[in-house]
Amino acid sequence: MPQKSVLPVIVIVQFFCTSLWFAGNAVMNNLMLDFDLGSSALGHLTTAVQFGFISGTFVFALLCIVDRFSPSTVFCFSACCAALFNLGVIWNGNSSWSILLFRVMTGFFLAGIYPVGMKIAADYFEKGLGKALGFLVGALVLGTALPHALKDLTETLPWKYVIIGTSCLAVLGGLSLLAMVPNGPYRKKNQKLDLSVCFKVFKNKNFRTSAFGYFGHMWELYTFWAFVPIILEVFSNEHGIALNIPLLSFLIIGIGGMACVLGGYLAMTLGTQKTAFYALLLSGTCCLISPWMFALDSEIIFVGFLLFWGMTVIADSPLFSTLVAQNAPSEMKGTALTIVNCIGFSITIISIQLITTIREMTGSNSIYVILGIGPIIGIIALLRNPITQDK
Repeated sequence: MPQKSVLPVIVIVQFFCTSLWFAGNAVMNNLMLDFDLGSSALGHLTTAVQFGFISGTFVFALLCIVDRFSPSTVFCFSACCAALFNLGVIWNGNSSWSILLFRVMTGFFLAGIYPVGMKIAADYFEKGLGKALGFLVGALVLGTALPHALKDLTETLPWKYVIIGTSCLAVLGGLSLLAMVPNGPYRKKNQKLDLSVCFKVFKNKNFRTSAFGYFGHMWELYTFWAFVPIILEVFSNEHGIALNIPLLSFLIIGIGGMACVLGGYLAMTLGTQKTAFYALLLSGTCCLISPWMFALDSEIIFVGFLLFWGMTVIADSPLFSTLVAQNAPSEMKGTALTIVNCIGFSITIISIQLITTIREMTGSNSIYVILGIGPIIGIIALLRNPITQDK
């Protein structure tokens, strides 16, 4: 396949496969009703996927799987397994524990999709990697938002159609990538198993700065995404306004895909590090002013604010991934991306559970200020140890 055709294939496939991520969130109310789940189900089921993803990325990184085996094969196998476990949610005999287990295993095999997709892109695009990853993370964003759109489109149909649809898309995506995208020209295979690789990559100062910027970004990102429907529901109830929550959730999360692409192009002018810095600054500001937004009577301003937050919260993700990939040894690039994902998603569990717990205790709309801690830490990391070679 011509190299110029590879990126669209990877982007479409990533979009299909990452739809598994929030499939459970899109049908959360149905799961709570059908399986008698508690009010904390949103936080627990979202955390289950994150925990599975963390476990998967740790195993993949520790065994250097992506650098030792064909990334396309790893991607396809993972997509099919994740799709199978995603389907487990529709089993009528489920309990709260079995649903959690199915979501954990879905997350585990997502570890062979998201970071592996970035590794494949890095194997094909030595120049313009930031722009390529902008499209790729944009696909992740749209894939994450897709279940909410499917929920809206299938409102009159059984909720299980959302789960079945996302699983079918994931299988189609995995098989398509395997058939159409061979190993990239810049791939360097790592023949040996080296369990110390996960620690070696952090010896590089530029890599550490890139990683800590990413970690700060992750503290905010998935918690915001998970609570978008809750934020909309609270505003709707407090102001007596009827909102189409599934559709708005899709738009607020999905608009981040456009922001990733725009950020990739902007980085070509401003530089990757500077563009990531400004995105962190803007999203952190959204966290800090969020309590005042709930007090507004205007649904237009409130939804507009959430759309802006939805753009800034993700715009820096492909930029930090680019910096991580550029500052990792070429033979360790896949493992480096995977271990950074592992730590980053571990942070999301703490953030999601913290917000879930405080929300249950207080019911306060000020809790989202806490999400600003991540951007602040990322900004400090970039200011104290700027990356000396911003490609």
